[in-house]
Amino acid sequence: MNMNETQIKTGQQNDMSTLAKNARSLVNATTEVASQKFGEARQRVVEKVESAKDTVGRVRDQAVECAKATDEAVRQHPYQALGIAFGIGALLGYLVSRGGSRNGD
Repeated sequence: MNMNETQIKTGQQNDMSTLAKNARSLVNATTEVASQKFGEARQRVVEKVESAKDTVGRVRDQAVECAKATDEAVRQHPYQALGIAFGIGALLGYLVSRGGSRNGD
């Protein structure tokens, strides 16, 4: 091997070493960005879950209040409640039976 070939090999080795260092730096930089983005996304998910829990709690409380009010109304007016339930059932039965005949069944 002559002097030029040795210099070329050394230059290639230096280029490969520089390329490897740059690749490691790029991987480290993208890992940090990805970790930051993941942390931000995780925080948004946590906030949405907490918001959903609050909403579910409010809806549950409202449903309980409505159920209590309905129970009280039925206890105070049992015959009217029975008549309303019968009327709604008859109306739904009529609509269901009419819907089936409209489709050609």
